[in-house]
Formats: sequence, structure tokens, C-alpha cells
Amino acid sequence: MAMSGGIDSSVAAMLLLEQGYELVGVTFRTFDSIKESCLAREKGCCSVESIMEAKHLAEKLGFEHHILDYRQIFRDTVIRNFVDEYMRGRTPNPCVLCNSHIKWGELFRAADEYGCDMIATGHYAQIAQHRGHLYLKTAADTRKDQTYFLWMLTEDNLRRTVFPLGELTKMQVRDIAAKHGFERLSKKTESQEICFVPDNDYRTFLAANGCQTTAGNYIDKNGERLGIHQGFCNYTIGQRKGLGVALGSPRFVTHINASSNEVTLGSHDDLLSTSVSASHVKLRDVEWLREDPHVQARIRYRSQAVEAVIKDFGNETLMLETDSPVWAVTPGQSLVLYKNGLLVGGGFIN
Repeated sequence: MAMSGGIDSSVAAMLLLEQGYELVGVTFRTFDSIKESCLAREKGCCSVESIMEAKHLAEKLGFEHHILDYRQIFRDTVIRNFVDEYMRGRTPNPCVLCNSHIKWGELFRAADEYGCDMIATGHYAQIAQHRGHLYLKTAADTRKDQTYFLWMLTEDNLRRTVFPLGELTKMQVRDIAAKHGFERLSKKTESQEICFVPDNDYRTFLAANGCQTTAGNYIDKNGERLGIHQGFCNYTIGQRKGLGVALGSPRFVTHINASSNEVTLGSHDDLLSTSVSASHVKLRDVEWLREDPHVQARIRYRSQAVEAVIKDFGNETLMLETDSPVWAVTPGQSLVLYKNGLLVGGGFIN
């Protein structure tokens, strides 16, 4: 049982115990977020406070618990990719790699070591069968659904995975915690920030980890110079605030060229698009998608899925067209595809 110390994984553990499972709890130490000044308090799912809360909960519920030190592999994979992507002018989503490489990579190795048949997490997701394949299925609580972050999981991953919260709402999860006597846990707030970035200040984090770029030119879509930016790493597609230039009307970042150190600014409508391409694509059932290429596509976690048609398959690549324009398609983010609630594929946006 992967335990973060938060309400979701804690309630998941309670439910599994009630269903008769024998549990071994594990909590990851993936990073050190205390600043050198020691003024910043650790936060997120991997802080010392959260780790100890997970350990104490396991003790109260009566099952063994282990703290696993994954700091080096987390730095070599998740954090390294995070910095490298910004250096390429892209905007990564670190949770996707963390799930595939750490939570469903290292966690399986730990499960084997401790003699566990299955792994479980507190993610809001379900598993379903269709046409002989196992699929991720969106959670009952669509506002909390986390399948978007899990698109890299394989069928082999899903065969050994349990999602105890998939059929529950967040309110039901809070009620379960309270009924089990964990009143403080039931009221615990959640962080929406990147867990390893102190104070959610990703620009300072990037600079401290080698992503140091010099000032360069803002340009328009015709290549005309508009002003000076403070290094392309500090911007993302769709950004409007903090540009440091006044041009008479709202301007948004529409393109980032890392090789020329240029950031293109344009209007809101310049960011509308009906085509999206992706690489490193994983599809569950290619034949099904060839027979019926109509999908629902999401280009970021908080975006609504839009109707789309896959126009071209390549070697781990695809191109799709959306029925209605989508705004601020961002290289490095995930394109995730669904059919009637089943996650049928995903890739990294180009």
C-alpha cells in the first residue's frame, strides 16, 4: 500500500483492511525540500511530516510499514526530466513520470521484495476490461479523476493494481476518515503544487538546478522584435502575467524557441488550434482505434475533454484533429485520449 500520509491513501488502506487484505505500507522519500536558510517548511506528499504521519497511521491500523529512500532515482528521472524539458522550451508534467517510474516502477520491486501480490494507491481511478484488454477508467468523482496522470501505465501494471477509491467521491472519503476516528485527517487540505518545488517557485528551482538562460528577444509571429524577456525557461505557453512588457493590448506566450532564445507573443486567438501532435505515444488497442478513430482528448489535467479524430498513426506518434478549437496546446504536457470513459492512449505533446 503506497502511503503518502494524506487522506486518500490513508482511507484506501482502511478500506482494504476491511475487505480482508493483508497490507504492507510503504512511503517514499523522494526529495529534500528544506531550503539552505531552513526557513522553508517542507510540504507535499514526501515531506518528513507526511512520511511520519503515514508511519503512525500504519501503526494505529496494525500493519507493517517501510520508508523507502528513492531520492537518487527521483532526481535522476523526474527532476532531471523536469529541468531538461524546460531547457528545451517545453513545459513538463512531472507527475506522469513519477507515476510510471517511481510509483509503478520502484513500487513493484518493493512489492516483490515484501511478498505482496498486488499494489494499491489512493488515486481516483478505476480499472475495466474491454475487447480483451485492461483499461484505466475514469473515477466516479470526475472532479477528482486522476487517470490523466496515469496514461503511461501498462496492462501488466494494471493486472497487479487496486484502486480502492475509484468508486467513491472525495466527500465520501472524508466521511470514512471521520467515521474511523481520524477527524483531523478528514479535514486535511490538499496541495496542488509540484511536490518538490519549494513555495511553488519553479523559476528559482530551475535556476538552482542548472536551467539558467540569458535575456533574449520577445518577437511577434512575423519575427518583429517586441522587447526583452528574462530567459526562455521562465515562460510557458499561454502565459500572460509577468511578461514585463506593455504593448497596448493583452499578449500571451504563443511559442518558445530554445535554440534562438526567442519567445513569441501573440493574441488570445493566436493560441487556438484544432490539431495536436504527440510523441512517445502508448495506445492500448491500435486496431480498435483504426476501426473507430473518434476519441475524447484532453491536453492538460484541468481541461475539458474535446471530441477529436485521430488522423495519423506513426511509430509511437500520432496526429489528431479536434472538433472544436483548443487553447494553448503546450509542448511537454500530456495528450490523453479516452473512449466512453476508458483511457485508450496518451503521449507527450509536440
